[in-house]
Amino acid sequence: MKPFAVCALLFLFPLAAGAGQQPSTPTPTAPATPSSVDRQAEAYSNFILGHISQQDYEETGDQRYADQAIAYYQKALALDPDAATISLKMAETYAESQRTAEAIGTVQQVLKTHPNDLEAHRLLARIYVRMLGQVGMGQQNQTIQLAAQQYEAILKLAPGDKESALWLARLYRFENQPDKASAVLEQLLQHDPSYEPAIEQYTQLLLDEGHAQQAIARLSKVAEGAGSGRLYDLLGDAYAQIHDEAKAESAYRQATELEPDVPAHWRRLARTLFHEEKFDEAAKAYRHLTELDPTDPDSYLRLAEIEYQEQKFDLAEADIQRAKQLAPDSLEVVYNEALIAKAQGRYQDAVNVLSSTIADLQHDSSSQAANPRVFGILYGELGELYRRQGNFPAAIETFQKMGALGPSEANRSRLELVETYRENNQIDQAIATAQQGLAADPKDRRMKITYALLLGDKEQTDEAVKTLKTMLDGSATDRDLFLDLAQVELRGRRFAQAERDARTAETLSKAPEQKSEAWFLLGAIYERQKKWAPAEREFQKALAVDPNNAEVLNYYGYMLVEEGVRLDQATTLVKRALAVDAGNSAYLDSLGWAYYKQNRLADARHYLREAVERSPHDPTILGHLGDVYDRLGQTDLAVQTWQKALDEWGHVVPADYEPAKVKALRKKLSRARKQSRRKSATAAVTPH
Repeated sequence: MKPFAVCALLFLFPLAAGAGQQPSTPTPTAPATPSSVDRQAEAYSNFILGHISQQDYEETGDQRYADQAIAYYQKALALDPDAATISLKMAETYAESQRTAEAIGTVQQVLKTHPNDLEAHRLLARIYVRMLGQVGMGQQNQTIQLAAQQYEAILKLAPGDKESALWLARLYRFENQPDKASAVLEQLLQHDPSYEPAIEQYTQLLLDEGHAQQAIARLSKVAEGAGSGRLYDLLGDAYAQIHDEAKAESAYRQATELEPDVPAHWRRLARTLFHEEKFDEAAKAYRHLTELDPTDPDSYLRLAEIEYQEQKFDLAEADIQRAKQLAPDSLEVVYNEALIAKAQGRYQDAVNVLSSTIADLQHDSSSQAANPRVFGILYGELGELYRRQGNFPAAIETFQKMGALGPSEANRSRLELVETYRENNQIDQAIATAQQGLAADPKDRRMKITYALLLGDKEQTDEAVKTLKTMLDGSATDRDLFLDLAQVELRGRRFAQAERDARTAETLSKAPEQKSEAWFLLGAIYERQKKWAPAEREFQKALAVDPNNAEVLNYYGYMLVEEGVRLDQATTLVKRALAVDAGNSAYLDSLGWAYYKQNRLADARHYLREAVERSPHDPTILGHLGDVYDRLGQTDLAVQTWQKALDEWGHVVPADYEPAKVKALRKKLSRARKQSRRKSATAAVTPH
């Protein structure tokens, strides 16, 4: 409650200054008149009473004490109008009690008669600095300039005032005048090279300007002898700016060793360990932070993110709930809560979290709620969840709401709508939406690629290839275009061209992670031709780079199931895919199909039913479930399910249509219906 330091009672009154003193050299003076002594004594008494009331106000916040203090100071000034100290104490009380204009006017009046009064300049500077948190953006620049003028005046009167120099440098930084700030700090450090606050601010200035190497050079010389871990924090920040995470980690560790109970050091260390993907060590650091500061939701949030990455979903769920208890209105917390639920296949729980959050924001008047980007992120995730549920109407409605947020979200909305229409086999609507996007922005590269892939879905392979090839320009982006070309050609069953373009993408890939994408696609190309051995080699190469790539794990496992070999290995591969994405209907189908091939029919039925629940229009999944019912002797259910599968085959996009599967399905249906009719006929002639 004390934003302004209370000055020591140094009075400028002649009576107080001379009391009890004998001058070393007698100087003849006129005797004070009784009336003058009485006035000074009364002024002194009112000043003391004002000071006491001011202290009472600082301790209680009761406005009555502030009013009393000002009244006493005014009486004192009436008796001694030239006493600057009284005016400054009154101005200080005005400022403390939010009467800022009167505080400024009072100090300015003092400076008119005492232009070199150092305490007056200091008080006025503090008032202006305090105002920065109270004025609007339009007034901030002017207030910064006024404060800077006062600190400039202070340094002319007292060049060694370190605190004022630091404040002046800060204000220059706020004004975006780094050269002026740097000059002030350099002068300060010339007089005292080990002055930590100046080193901190000068280093921060260097980092703001992107001069990390200069910051490192300075800090490396002084951090070891520092009395706190703050300089090591800044050294770590400098290394982080040049992406040297290992040295940043080392600097932050030294800060924690120097001051083991300071949470700020541990936060930096934990964040760096997370970026280095040292998840176990990062988790230990964040867990330690929860002990240092149990009320900080961020530590629990980061723990949940780590546990999510490591697929420890039970732990992640517990920590995200602790974070939510501490920060129930945090969008980052609720967003991660939805992601954790989604990762466990609990799509409806995730939908409920996001829907509730959106509804709350719509009734909120905060700046966060008014930000279209916030709604765009939430609508995007919610729409994707509806799509995963197979609730395409809700997904479409949600993405349309995203598009209505404004131009910044409209393009992303169209891309999501295209994907939704495509997954729902509404290929014409998808193409029309893509064309709308290109009409709005013909240079939209991503939309142009999406449009080409849609042409491939419709088996307009020549046009799709032509569209993609016009975008090849010899740049690094050609690698992705060759992958897209290979995908279009694969869907058009042009296997030789697909393999050629996938190999070109492999050649253009720099990092192993990029090459693994080409290997995965090559594996799919070989698998479609039933070239099992080369397909397996490509999948294994991809998994050597990324052992937890769910798409590769599932595709590889499903291929083994289709081939009818190493079914135990296939089951393990698909289970690993499900550990990454528990609710993925394709992965659930693969596991159910593997169990079917192993004659584990109850398990097969369980997973295939769940897959159908998540993707009720997928003809392949429906066909598999029908096969399970058939083998279980549930002929009527088999017929119903196969018929639905056959109906759904009539709605798939042309490139997904598989004549061989449709032919086999029709044979199964014909056989099952004949069998069902024979059973009915037998039952009709059998006496009961």
